[in-house]
Amino acid sequence: MSTVDAASAKAAQPRRNYNFLFALTLLGLLVLLWVVLAFATPNFFTDRNIPNLMRQGAMIAILAVGQTFVIITAGIDLSVGAVVGFSTVVIALLLQAGVPVWASILITLLVGLGIGLFHGFGITKMGLPPFIITLATLTSLRGIGLLMTNGSTISIQNEDFTRFATLDFLGIPSLFWMVVVIAIPAYVFLNHTRWGRYLFAVGSNPESARLSGVRVNRVIYLAYALCSICAAFVGVLLATRIGIGNATQAEGWELQAIASSVIGGTSLFGAVGSVHGPLIGAFILATINNGANLLNVNSFWQRIITGGLIIVIVYFDQLRRRGR
Repeated sequence: MSTVDAASAKAAQPRRNYNFLFALTLLGLLVLLWVVLAFATPNFFTDRNIPNLMRQGAMIAILAVGQTFVIITAGIDLSVGAVVGFSTVVIALLLQAGVPVWASILITLLVGLGIGLFHGFGITKMGLPPFIITLATLTSLRGIGLLMTNGSTISIQNEDFTRFATLDFLGIPSLFWMVVVIAIPAYVFLNHTRWGRYLFAVGSNPESARLSGVRVNRVIYLAYALCSICAAFVGVLLATRIGIGNATQAEGWELQAIASSVIGGTSLFGAVGSVHGPLIGAFILATINNGANLLNVNSFWQRIITGGLIIVIVYFDQLRRRGR
């Protein structure tokens, strides 16, 4: 076992204990929100609203998982919302050209992979800060998508594709099942593989990780590739739900993904994070937004509440770090 593997294994149990306790706290908060809203409005616990809430939270939850891989390495990806919008354009154009659904999805995911590898190249080879390279991609992808479509919306006529978002299994929307499909391998990767441990090592101290034999650049490539693939996958899911390709879709989703990850216990300073935390964080935000809409609360208050949650979580994260 290498030095970094031994150190990571030693630190893994306390980290998992903290993540578990924090996840229980978040889960308790989510349950409390549901109970309060159940009493506050009769429209919350309905056959129409709960599946809608699950669909709303599902796509942000998948984005948050991808974002978590990056934040654990002490990085950030501001482009995920633009990748989602661009991916809706890519798959809409492919389907319009008669490409089979499975091939269209695969090509769209490969486009996401290419974007993530570009981010890794910009960070490791060009020396650009993650904030700058992903901000540039955010702006560029919106423009490229608009150029590809001449600023118009591409309708998706393939009913086999668009029907997916309306399906359910065991009474649970298909989009929510996609969260499960992503979350299980993500959890195994992050907690039970060498490369998952390397993400934490790089986020903790990249120079120490390098001296211990970790190929830091490869880890960074991997983190950003996984993040962009998750974003491209969300783009596919969004296209099935809205039935169009439009580069302006998912505007601001990058902030929701980051907020979900941070609320879920991922440290913006790196080396701390989980899969289940951001998932719960995403559904906490979805519940707040859903409840505010049902109660006719001004949408501006939704942003204020989200910002306040981020401040509180980051503040307690700093206290935890000082108490190490």
